[in-house]
Amino acid sequence: MSTVAEQIVATLTASGVRRVYGIPGDSLNGFTDALRKDGTIRWVHVRHEEAGAFAAAADAATTGELAVAAGSAGPGNLHLINGLYDANRSRVPVLAIAAHIPSAEIGSGYFQETHPQELFREASVYAEYVADPSQMPHVLEIAMRTAVEKRGVAVVVIPGDVALAEAVAERAVAITPSRSRILPAADEIECAAQALNAGRRVTILAGAGTAGAHDEVIALAEALGAPIVHAMRGKEHIEHDNPFDVGMTGLLGFASGYRAMDRADTLLMLGTDFPYRQFFPKHATTIQVDIRGEQLGRRHPVEVGLVGSVKDTAEALLPLLEPKTNRDHLESSLEHYRTTRTRLDDLATPTKRGKAIHPQYLTRLVDQAAADDAVFIPDVGSPVVWAARYLTMNGRRRLIGSFAHGSMANALPHAIGAQAAHPDRQVIGLAGDGGLTMLLGELITLTQNKLPAKLVVYNNSSLNFVELEMKAAGFVNYGTDLLNPNFAEVARALGIHARRVEHADELPDAVAEILAHDGPALLDVVTERQELSIPPAITAEQVKGFTLYALRTVLSGRGDELLDLARANVRQLF
Repeated sequence: MSTVAEQIVATLTASGVRRVYGIPGDSLNGFTDALRKDGTIRWVHVRHEEAGAFAAAADAATTGELAVAAGSAGPGNLHLINGLYDANRSRVPVLAIAAHIPSAEIGSGYFQETHPQELFREASVYAEYVADPSQMPHVLEIAMRTAVEKRGVAVVVIPGDVALAEAVAERAVAITPSRSRILPAADEIECAAQALNAGRRVTILAGAGTAGAHDEVIALAEALGAPIVHAMRGKEHIEHDNPFDVGMTGLLGFASGYRAMDRADTLLMLGTDFPYRQFFPKHATTIQVDIRGEQLGRRHPVEVGLVGSVKDTAEALLPLLEPKTNRDHLESSLEHYRTTRTRLDDLATPTKRGKAIHPQYLTRLVDQAAADDAVFIPDVGSPVVWAARYLTMNGRRRLIGSFAHGSMANALPHAIGAQAAHPDRQVIGLAGDGGLTMLLGELITLTQNKLPAKLVVYNNSSLNFVELEMKAAGFVNYGTDLLNPNFAEVARALGIHARRVEHADELPDAVAEILAHDGPALLDVVTERQELSIPPAITAEQVKGFTLYALRTVLSGRGDELLDLARANVRQLF
């Protein structure tokens, strides 16, 4: 008879799991030993459990399959929480094995005692404690099924002694996701069609739910004469091969996306949880399509809410639409996008030798040199702004990140998971200097696991996006300085091929060299600290904030900072 831990591994193997991310510990010994005996599942040893959870999230995001992370009792599994929050909010299927203290000691304040089933509740769609071998494999099967069907995190909490106990039943069930069509009722589709037919200026806002529905959304845009604005998570799915694309809106977006939304009298939201209420049109009829009914109207009031997958709902809507003959809104939006795009491209230029490099230029070079099927992973903060504006999607490239949870330090651990899942694919992490140093030890994970991920570091010696937020709110920058090492030297000391670039004329060759290297590689680029990522709409509060910032900066004796700011951004303003 096998142990409970061996039963867990058998079920994982039967379900197609091929990797587990984590750090060993005594309470996990039964599980890791079962992995050793099985021999078909790779143990990806990370240096911090948080990184393991992020890696599992990226694995699941890029494969669409269940990924697994594991943590030992107490602090070990607590370290998983931030990465699991990210996976859960990104709606990717992850199973977490959270080992627990000896079952006889639970409730006694024992060494490393926590209550993980409670602590993980908010970061998961399912969390359960296994107190007895008789609960297994039933609890495991429920957990895995919930993770793949709800597309979220499931946590199984199990004491080390229970994992080592003899299994009550010999069973290993393969858990795989179902394939379903979700379609609104016919009268609801008719109501949505009537609202769209009545609209004179229709705009589509496309999110992550448009995955697999590219052609259907394009057909809707053609019939409605509608420009398509995308949210960050919709970029990889809808931007490519799209004659109706007018870019992004929101804090990461730019003017053309904002304008197409603002001028709409009818807004069609497709599979998006776009969170920024201030960027929605104030007087437009809104139709929203989402696979989750609880999302309808969550961000913005809707006149018509449809529960259904975007692909199936779009197919049902299309025959009921009256093709728009007036294309003024579309043509005006496309013309504005062309102008906006030209202005953005004009910012992606090299600087004179001796001047810090524009991050726009760095991102454009990475985009041009990257493989046609590259996986891009930007850190939260300024790298995600430049990724949103300068990376080109083509239907084969992927763009993943902590776009819903918004955690720093995601680029490196996400790259670990994406590269482990796709060893022959180019994976590029766009890391901020603050994000990289937060989980710097994971560079060793790349070398230990022979993962050829590439890291491009935006080294501006600051928490750059935080500084921008401070400026906009009227605060003098404080506490955001970063005293950085030469990251290329650090990487080389860890066995990673690396280069540091301080002059723009050296950058094209360096980008090409790093991306072509056969193995892990890091490019440390000194970028302009004062570069402003100007949002698509400046509010009165932001104008007031920048004015207060300037005044307070001068009064604090740091007026030279204003000169640096003006010097770095004069090309954006005139």
